[in-house]
Amino acid sequence: MKKIILMLMLFAPLSLFAQKFGHIDAQAVLAQMPEAIKANGELQATAKQYENDLKTMQDELQRKAEEYDKTKSTMNPTKQAETEKALQDMYQKIQQTYQDNQQNMQKMQQEKLQPITTKLVNAIKAVGKAGGYVYIMDVNSGIPYVSDTLSKDVTAEVKAELNKMK
Repeated sequence: MKKIILMLMLFAPLSLFAQKFGHIDAQAVLAQMPEAIKANGELQATAKQYENDLKTMQDELQRKAEEYDKTKSTMNPTKQAETEKALQDMYQKIQQTYQDNQQNMQKMQQEKLQPITTKLVNAIKAVGKAGGYVYIMDVNSGIPYVSDTLSKDVTAEVKAELNKMK
């Protein structure tokens, strides 16, 4: 009897013991999510506004610097020093505004994209659990090769799960 069981186990298809692996291109899915598209549009609009504001400030600095260069020879030393100080202050203000804008953009990006990426991760987890997958790997995370025969592309399932979550 033990020999029969042992023989059955040896000849049983290996697929009974196989573990399921999946893969997904999470960036591609994220790029197609309506929430992500909207958030990216808002981020781009804010970045453009910041860029325009900085350009205006830089143009004003350039104009005042050119004006100073033209009138410098007729100014007394006190007026020259005041004007140079004002130009330096404007330059520092531009630098500070640039840094503040960068920080604001990073914060805004994190605030807008965090709930969207969390939703995507939850959809991937739901697909993994429902499909009995051991792993679902993101092909953008540095995995150089994913076997199409041993790993299933679960992108369509994740998109379907995201549609259910709306």
